[in-house]
Amino acid sequence: MSFALRRAVQYLPRTSRLANVTKAFTTSAPLFTETVKFRFFEESNDLRVEVEAPIGKKVLDVALENNIDIEGACGGELACSTCHVIVPKDVYDKLPAKKIEEEDMLDLAWGVSDTSRLCCQIQVSKLLEGVEFKVPKETNNML
Repeated sequence: MSFALRRAVQYLPRTSRLANVTKAFTTSAPLFTETVKFRFFEESNDLRVEVEAPIGKKVLDVALENNIDIEGACGGELACSTCHVIVPKDVYDKLPAKKIEEEDMLDLAWGVSDTSRLCCQIQVSKLLEGVEFKVPKETNNML
């Protein structure tokens, strides 16, 4: 804490300081409350993994936390194609449209289909309940 800030806080009444700190920790709502169950199918080893994830989280983060065989080399910054997944057609049609940057990265991916997406660009929502994401056998890491 800087000297000027310490000095300013020093002159606040004690109850005011405590109230502000307490308020900061008690009024914050949890970021994720509801969860959704969906699956990953790893083509490389014919393994299906069911996961449960909070709404609002990126699908890439869910995959990595559950040890899915997916790389995510750029950390979800839309700079590679290593988090490429294939989404069922009915769900693909309901997802938000791809950004042009995502289209460019998918041009570098192997095993692309009409319903390919980068899972770093998909947020968990109720729409994903029961969905199975197919993780292709191979990735193309150009980083």
